Amino acid sequence: MSTEIKAPVFPESVAEGTVATWHKKPGEACARDELIVDIETDKVVLEVVAPADGVIEEILKNEGDTVESGEVVGKFKAGAKGETEDSGSGEAKSETPEPEKTSGSDASKAESESTGEAILSPAARKLADENNIDPDSVKGSGKDGRVTKEDVQSHIDSSAANKPAAPSPAAAAAPEVSIAAGERPEKRVPMTRLRASMAKRLVNAQQTAAMLTTFNEVNMKPLMDLRKQYKDGFEKRHGIKLGFMSLFVKASTEALKRFPAVNASIDGNDMVYHGYQDIGVAVSSDRGLVVPVLRDTDALGLADIEKKIVEYGTKAKGGKLGIEEMTGGTFTISNGGVFGSLMSTPILNPPQTAILGMHKIQDRPMAVDGQVVVLPMMYLALSYDHRMIDGKEAVQFLVAIKDMVEDPARILLDV
Repeated sequence: MSTEIKAPVFPESVAEGTVATWHKKPGEACARDELIVDIETDKVVLEVVAPADGVIEEILKNEGDTVESGEVVGKFKAGAKGETEDSGSGEAKSETPEPEKTSGSDASKAESESTGEAILSPAARKLADENNIDPDSVKGSGKDGRVTKEDVQSHIDSSAANKPAAPSPAAAAAPEVSIAAGERPEKRVPMTRLRASMAKRLVNAQQTAAMLTTFNEVNMKPLMDLRKQYKDGFEKRHGIKLGFMSLFVKASTEALKRFPAVNASIDGNDMVYHGYQDIGVAVSSDRGLVVPVLRDTDALGLADIEKKIVEYGTKAKGGKLGIEEMTGGTFTISNGGVFGSLMSTPILNPPQTAILGMHKIQDRPMAVDGQVVVLPMMYLALSYDHRMIDGKEAVQFLVAIKDMVEDPARILLDV
């Protein structure tokens, strides 16, 4: 019985998606709940699994095609059996009758010797025909030298790796041109929907917001000493390492409560002040930058924040973040220091009105009480929307974070 394979129902904020990857081909067997196709949206990759044991009957939307919410992308036949690679009795049977008093193994050898051709399984022969592969050039690993589908696929992969790129017709007709600098390969790939959506949002932020950036520097030694003193006990008690990000999240939370305009957002001509702190943490992934949100950070402890950040990082690498985990947020922190950035101007994440940029910790000579002392310093950057936040508030907000980081007891004492 054939059933339709449909794209998932997208949230209201997502208009359409793109077929990212078909993990199964038509005629290929699928087990119940096995992943068959990925649908990529502006924010996440949604997985579609097989509804039952069966085969993919037909693909209606190829990779790269645009699909709408709930649209049919293919057809599935439940209960049907796909191509198999049994090397037992099923494949041992020859299409030609076996001579009398000849074993199956001898018959296979005799057939191979008489025809001079390799013995292929049906699936292997189909794959070889589709890719114009000479069966005799494939070394079989099956019973009696039988060539399996895996053997043909391995041969195709090996040939592709060793074969130089074929010139285009225009290049073949053109005269040879010697390039002294050697090969200059290029690769053109379409931009993922996530990266395209992020690019559109960032460009829009630069075009619509009156964005400014204010800088300051913070002495990280007190925080580093605190972490060094308590990191073992913290990890033993909570089962998670103590990092700097959780401390910056807590410092930012306290600063946001003192300067509500930095925690606000702009909606048309309205300024929306939020009575809670939902802080987004920018995470880099292979698909692009994603910003999962830590909800109600005022109520979270350092261990809770660290665990959530690790969870989000793992999900981001595997493309498993849900839309609800990246929706909303009243403020964002971006840590370019993990990649070695010394200073940058982070771009706003609309409709938020501010974003904090952390950077690399670097030893620098500093004047302390008339003496030159080498201290581990970090540049902090706060980009903000001047339509919502005055320069005075932005500077005071950043100084508040600086004070709390340089004297962590201020977070606890709320001073």
